[in-house]
Amino acid sequence: MLSAVVADAGHLPADEHPADIAVLRRRLAELGVWTLGATMDGDPAGDELAAIAFARLGRSWAALAWASVQAHAAVDVVGDSELSAAIRAGDSAVAVLDQSSAVVHMTARDGWLSGRIDRLDPAGERPHVILLGEGSARVIPAEALRFEPLRRTGLDGALTVSAETTEAVREADVTRAGVDTTAARIRLRLGAAAIAAGIADAAAEAALSYSAQREQFGAPLTALPTVRDALFLSSGAATTALRQVLRPRDCSAWQAAAVLDSLCEQAIDTCALAVQSHGGYGYLAEYPVERLLRDAVSLRAAADVAGARRAAASELAGHPRTDSGKDRT
Repeated sequence: MLSAVVADAGHLPADEHPADIAVLRRRLAELGVWTLGATMDGDPAGDELAAIAFARLGRSWAALAWASVQAHAAVDVVGDSELSAAIRAGDSAVAVLDQSSAVVHMTARDGWLSGRIDRLDPAGERPHVILLGEGSARVIPAEALRFEPLRRTGLDGALTVSAETTEAVREADVTRAGVDTTAARIRLRLGAAAIAAGIADAAAEAALSYSAQREQFGAPLTALPTVRDALFLSSGAATTALRQVLRPRDCSAWQAAAVLDSLCEQAIDTCALAVQSHGGYGYLAEYPVERLLRDAVSLRAAADVAGARRAAASELAGHPRTDSGKDRT
C-alpha cells in the first residue's frame, strides 16, 4: 500500500512544494496510516504496524515519516478535540517536542507564556506546537506563532522552521494537565528509531544492489570476500534495527531513548558505508544513498537524540526533574 503511494507520487516531497506535502499528508490519512498507532490505541498490534509504517516511509519520505510520528504523539496529548480530528485527517500540521529540549526557550511569567523555539520539523505550514512537560503539556496554536524557514542537511519536505510567539499567551489556556507525557515521549523516540531503521535498511539494500551490478577486475564487487563481509554487517545491522523497534508494551522512556540513540547512529554509519560502497560521493549525478545519509543526519537532530540521552540518563540514575522538564541541580 505504501509502496503504491510512493510510486503514485512520482517524486520526493520538497520544501519548494508545500501544497504537495499537504496532499500527501491527507492521502496517508485517508489510507489510515497517518495516525495508525493512535487509532489502534490499546492494541499491541497497532504499535507494531505503526513501526513498520514509519520504517517503510523512512526509506523514501523520512520527513513525512517524522511528521507522522509527531502526529501520533499529538493525538494522544490533545485527546478527543477538533484539533485531534484535524491532525488525524492530515489537515493540520503539528510539531511535538520536549519542553526541556535545548531548542526550546519559553518563559512563563505571571501566568503568561512567551518565547521561541529554534527548530520544528512539521512537514506542514503553520504547525501547532506541543511541548511535553511532566504530566502536562502546552499546546500552542499556530495563530499565536510566527515562523521563519531554516536550512538543514536532509529531510527535504520537513518545512523546517523556527517559531516565536507573536505575543504572550495565557498559560492556563494552552496547558493540558493529566497528560501521559511519558507515553508520548516513548512514542516519539521509538517512532524516530523506526524511521532510522528504515533509512538503514534502504541504504544497506542499495549497497548490496550496486555491489552486485558493479564489475571490477572482471567480476562483480560481491565476488570479493571483504565486500561480502561488509555488506553482511550492514544488512545485519539494519535487520537487527528493524526488530528492535517492534517494541514490547512495557518499554520505559529511558529504554526508548537508548534504542533511538543506537539506531540513529547505526543509520548514519550504514548510510556512510553505502556511500563508500558506491565509490564515494557522486560527482556528475547524486547517488540515492547520499540523500539517505543526509536524512539520517537530520533525523538525529530533529528527534533531539542528544536531549533524549540526557533525559534518559537522569531517569536511569533516579535524578529528579522539575515540572518544566529541566534537571534539578
